Amino acid sequence: MRALVFAGRCTKEIVRDPISLFFGIAFPIILLLLLTAINRNVPEALFNIEHLTPGIAVFSLSFIALFAAQTLAKDRSTSYLIRLLTTPMRASDFIIGYTLPLGIIVVLQSITCFITAYFLGLELSFNHVFAFIALLITSTIFIAIGLLCGTLFSEKAAVGLCGALLTNLTALLSGAWFDVSLIGGAFEKVAYALPFVHAVDLVRSIVAEDFSAMFPHLYVVVVYGAVLFSLSIFIFKYKIQQN
Repeated sequence: MRALVFAGRCTKEIVRDPISLFFGIAFPIILLLLLTAINRNVPEALFNIEHLTPGIAVFSLSFIALFAAQTLAKDRSTSYLIRLLTTPMRASDFIIGYTLPLGIIVVLQSITCFITAYFLGLELSFNHVFAFIALLITSTIFIAIGLLCGTLFSEKAAVGLCGALLTNLTALLSGAWFDVSLIGGAFEKVAYALPFVHAVDLVRSIVAEDFSAMFPHLYVVVVYGAVLFSLSIFIFKYKIQQN
């Protein structure tokens, strides 16, 4: 119950900021519309909607990290979190409270992205439910990064890391707009050492109904998510004990 009450408060903090709502919900739609318009007005197709939609959906998750980092860092900077430590709330209540509203936003992002893609030519199918599940699993990576930044850094630094650095890394190294193999070399090796391109390939394989192509991408995403989320919980608990 404590975690749910805290989650409700965190939800209000996130949706209170119109910029957050824009980047969380509207920006993926704008990207889809813009890139689809470009695709229709060039001699040779660049962005296939079945290929583009999973990339946009995964890229949009980078903003989830921003929301997590900004909310947690702000609570720390205003001493709100310290005051809550005087209550019976446990570390698990805090983690659940910060995570639940972000999970809801992920679902809304995914549904909005795929519905928009439908009007742009994507054929919806029941298998896209599995794509939503894959995006939820992927979101644990971004939520964990956001919680880590919010726990360790000031609000300004956390927003800078998640808002500028992480979104650019995701855009460049996820293969959302282009195949990383086209560049190859060290760039491709670095990309596949990180989880972002694996997440995009995972969702693309589900959308294409090529379930055999899900592996090893699913393993990489799950392992990264589990490790990073566990690390964020451990560091958060450590910081609470220090306070």
